Amino acid sequence: MTEFIPQGTRFLALPPTFPMKRGGTLHGARIAYETWGTPNAARDNAILILTGLSPDAHAAANAGNAEPGWWEAMLGPGKAIDSDRWFVVCVNTLGSCKGSTGPASINPGTGALYRLAFPELSIEDSADAAAHVLHGLGIERLACVIGNSMGGMSALAFLLRHPGIARSHINISGAAHALPFSIAIRSLQREAIRLDPLWNHGDYDDTHYPESGMRMARKLGVITYRSALEWDGRFGRVRLDSDRRDDEDPFGLEFEVESYLEGHARRFVRNFDPNCYLYLSRSMDWFDLAEYCSAPCGSRSGDVLSALAMIKVEKALAIGVATDILFPLQQQEQIAEGLRAGGADATFLPLPSPQGHDAFLVDIERFGPAVANFLATL
Repeated sequence: MTEFIPQGTRFLALPPTFPMKRGGTLHGARIAYETWGTPNAARDNAILILTGLSPDAHAAANAGNAEPGWWEAMLGPGKAIDSDRWFVVCVNTLGSCKGSTGPASINPGTGALYRLAFPELSIEDSADAAAHVLHGLGIERLACVIGNSMGGMSALAFLLRHPGIARSHINISGAAHALPFSIAIRSLQREAIRLDPLWNHGDYDDTHYPESGMRMARKLGVITYRSALEWDGRFGRVRLDSDRRDDEDPFGLEFEVESYLEGHARRFVRNFDPNCYLYLSRSMDWFDLAEYCSAPCGSRSGDVLSALAMIKVEKALAIGVATDILFPLQQQEQIAEGLRAGGADATFLPLPSPQGHDAFLVDIERFGPAVANFLATL
């Protein structure tokens, strides 16, 4: 399989030997990243963005790549994350296929792709790799770390495992641990990939690619990224025109919403490596900040709150939306409560967006001012 690296992406080598949380070691690994803005003399105006499962490091257009990025409306000169003021770094997570070392990368020990020989991946490994990028760029302490979705998990691990590395934190649609519903959905996504005969225990290529499995996994994901409210308002029960239906398939696409999911899935499948998808998906299910609670604290929720209270930042903002079924609103409220217990000036901000988990990518009218107002206080 091919790695999918945006033009202008830069790379920073991890230490020659990089130990993984659940065992195993990477040798000669690297992290892909991009930057916007300029560090000031004190190098204390840096913001780190940690992403969800599938984005690359190209969050917005910059000098290395003029193409719009996945968070183009949020990041840039004069925008909510203002690159005229901040030096912004976005990293592509360890284990991805967008430039950072992952299952689709060459294993220097064998000269072949890692595939399933890649060590078991944890959220904490991505967090530690991001910390190495900052040190390599000469940044000792961030003004803020911003984490979206899976990146919200990574940000919490990053802050807990590297005390003092950031003054503040914005957690957007993130969580301190995976809930059963989210685990169940991701389990089905992984099963769809693994049951595709062309997955072949991770040994596939561009000619023999598990497209059906990836299509089904992506469709399941997209359904949970948006809300029932949006699906209804956007598509209703509108049927496809007759010239867009396959009359020879009695159970083929019939509704507009089906066509949308099919088109979305087909655009994704050949742009993301299936093994990387499996590893990153499982890392979210494994993540539980309660593991860091030094002593049993009663309920599992109590364990998580105690672990969150171990994180020391000056200010924090946890944002979510009520229509998010994948990382529900109570998880962002829990993050704010736990950080507040640790001494942070932490705010929980529920936003009334109809667009579900993906709202932070598309509902910039709501998320932009929330992020800008917080950063203006730093």
